[in-house]
Amino acid sequence: MTIGLGRSLADLIAAGQRSFSFEFFPPRDEAGEEQLWRAVRALEPYRPTFVSVTYGAGGSSRGTTVRVTGRIARETSLLPMAHLTCVGHTREELESILDEYAAAGVRHVMALRGDPSDGPRAEWTPTEGGFTYASELVELAAARGDFRIGVAAFPERHPSSPSLDHDADVLVAKAAAGAEFAVTQMFFRASDYFDLVERVRERGADLPILPGIMPILNLDGIRRQGELIGTDVPEEIVARISAHQGDPARMRAEGIAIAAELCEELLAGGAPGLHFYTLNFSRATLEIFEKLNVTV
Repeated sequence: MTIGLGRSLADLIAAGQRSFSFEFFPPRDEAGEEQLWRAVRALEPYRPTFVSVTYGAGGSSRGTTVRVTGRIARETSLLPMAHLTCVGHTREELESILDEYAAAGVRHVMALRGDPSDGPRAEWTPTEGGFTYASELVELAAARGDFRIGVAAFPERHPSSPSLDHDADVLVAKAAAGAEFAVTQMFFRASDYFDLVERVRERGADLPILPGIMPILNLDGIRRQGELIGTDVPEEIVARISAHQGDPARMRAEGIAIAAELCEELLAGGAPGLHFYTLNFSRATLEIFEKLNVTV
């Protein structure tokens, strides 16, 4: 089926409802494709507000992202949101990709500057004929009138940003350009999220900001990723998980418990919902849902 613009996330939040959403990445091979669709089917009964599909740096997964989001639009009851980044694309190429998404029935886009091919800490160099800022991509998509637009937010300082205040200014600029909501990078302290929301509200922007949740299932892996994107794993969390060193099952269970506690604190504090980074698996998200008493 083809999904039109439909109700915006901002409308959903304004009506007093909470948003639950899931993020997937484009599979690299046939086995990965099968795993992705197992996760999609397992999570579909929970009726998420949307599911997003990431977009490889420099367009490395362009065709797969378009295909996967289009299939989700056609074959499931889910609302797909496709990622799109400025990296490696001219304005004309970005317009062409938006055309592809629209033709595939995908009307929701996560507009991102994206990371350089050498990672988020590498120096940013815009593509000739392309964009420097995510707000420019937001403006491009918003001007068409046939897309609803989400953007990224950073509870902890973006690796290339001079300050948390600058990050808030950037998010407000993206809202002014036409973004309807934001999804945060992963984080592990609720206070970081609430501080971000406060900074943005002080600047007069009221767009919903969804906290991004990634349970710690592998401490070394999450630390490496955190170092790349500027996310700190608090020592108290490291201590809780490390207490079960040598027992992978108990370490994993502790990671799920910590994620569930964070979700509870966020929702109790007024977060408008939760966005789960699934890594194309459903089990961890479903275990968190069980602890939160979220049912089909």
